[in-house]
Formats: sequence, structure tokens, C-alpha cells
Amino acid sequence: MSQQDIDASEAPLIEHLIELRTRLIYCVLGFLAAFIFSFVFSTDILHYLILPFKWGTGEDVSLISIKLLGVFLVKLKIAFFGGLFIGFPLIATQLYGFVGPGLYKHEKQAFVPYLLATPVFFLLGAALVYFFLLPVAIHFFYALAAGTGTDGQGGIELMPDIEAYLDFVMMLILAFGLCFQLPVILTLLGQIGVVSYEQLKSGRKFAIVGVFVVAAVLTPPDPISQIAMAVPLMALYEVSVQTVRFLEARRRKKEAAKDKD
Repeated sequence: MSQQDIDASEAPLIEHLIELRTRLIYCVLGFLAAFIFSFVFSTDILHYLILPFKWGTGEDVSLISIKLLGVFLVKLKIAFFGGLFIGFPLIATQLYGFVGPGLYKHEKQAFVPYLLATPVFFLLGAALVYFFLLPVAIHFFYALAAGTGTDGQGGIELMPDIEAYLDFVMMLILAFGLCFQLPVILTLLGQIGVVSYEQLKSGRKFAIVGVFVVAAVLTPPDPISQIAMAVPLMALYEVSVQTVRFLEARRRKKEAAKDKD
């Protein structure tokens, strides 16, 4: 290889690295802007995060803080979580802007729907946690504590710590949001030919075991949370199976049309 060929190959690489650095800077700046915004409005965000707690207990139960820096740490966690959540569209756009020029037209058309579907399914998982799982789980825990009382004596009085509660909420939202990416991942793998309808269909029994294992690992050790994750995941798996089946049928029709031409 001549020196001219080496210089020609180095130039595009340097240009790509410069572009990557620029887009990473945009991602960091976007995250910082969303972080600051979330920190400023962290009190309002915390108010909405506490609503499922009130729905589950049916009354205005106060949360406590057992650390001197507890409230400040809660605000930082809300800001970090909000920074990732609000900054995701910018991060995804920069990622696509870097990868997009290297894709063919049909690859771009196949990639964009999955890029759009990712936040949608994450929001569906978060909504399931916020509107259903949290109120039901909190009601279950409080009823369990109240049931410890005997002979007219009061039971155990729960006094949840705000930081522990926030960790519990964010863990569930993140776990459900990531698990709800299952149809996006399986459909994408099916479209590029990594998995097929027959493979997904024959692997259903293994998927059931895997779903319950994942639910047991990612959720708190109570049956409500595990079932609340396992059932939707199995439904999403079935949706993925049928979607891959549809994509394969459409692919066969296109191939048949090309053969006729």
C-alpha cells in the first residue's frame, strides 16, 4: 500500500472521529440542559412521582427522610433521571445523524420506525408502572403491614423513606421501560433475518420461562410486581411473533413479484 492510499484512508477516519466528537458534545450539552431543567423543577416532578403512593394508600401519607442530605440526593436523582429521559430524543437524533449517512435508503426506511418506537414502548412500560403497578403494590404492602395487628392492637406502621421510595419507583420504571423494548428488538431481528417466525414460535415455552426469570430478577420480591411484568411481556412476545410472521409474508410477496418481473 502506497503512502497516498494510507493518507486517503486516514482522512475519512479523522473526519468521522471529529463528527463523532461533535455529536457527543451535543449529547452531553443536551443532557446537561435537561439535567438543570429537571433539577429546577424537581419539586414539581417529585409531587407527581408521589401521586401513585397516595393512590395506593388512599390518604395523604407523609414520606420521611432519614438522611441530612436525603432531600438533596432525591433532587439529584430526579435531575439525572429527567436528564436521560428528556435528553433521549436529542441523543437518539445525534446517533441516527452519525450512523444514517452510512446506511442505504432501504436500511434508513427500516431503521427509522424502530427509532421512533423505542421511546413509545418505554413510555408504555413507564405508564404501566405509574398508573397500575405502583398503586396496587403500595396498597398490598400497606394492607400487609396493617394485618400484623392482633386483638385490637395496632399493626406495624410503615414510614417509607423518600429516597428509598424514589429508588423503588425509578427501578421499576427503568426495568419496565427496558423490558418493553422486547417487540422492538425481536421485530428488528426478524426484519434483518436473524430470527424467524418458526424460531420464535418454537421457542415460546423457553420464552415463558425466561420472562418469569427476568421478572423475578428485575422486580421486587413480591408476586404482584412479578406478575405485572411477566404477563405484559408475554403479550409483547406474542405481538412480536405475529409481527415477524407478517414481515416474512410481505418479504415473500416482494420476492415473488420480483421473480415475475
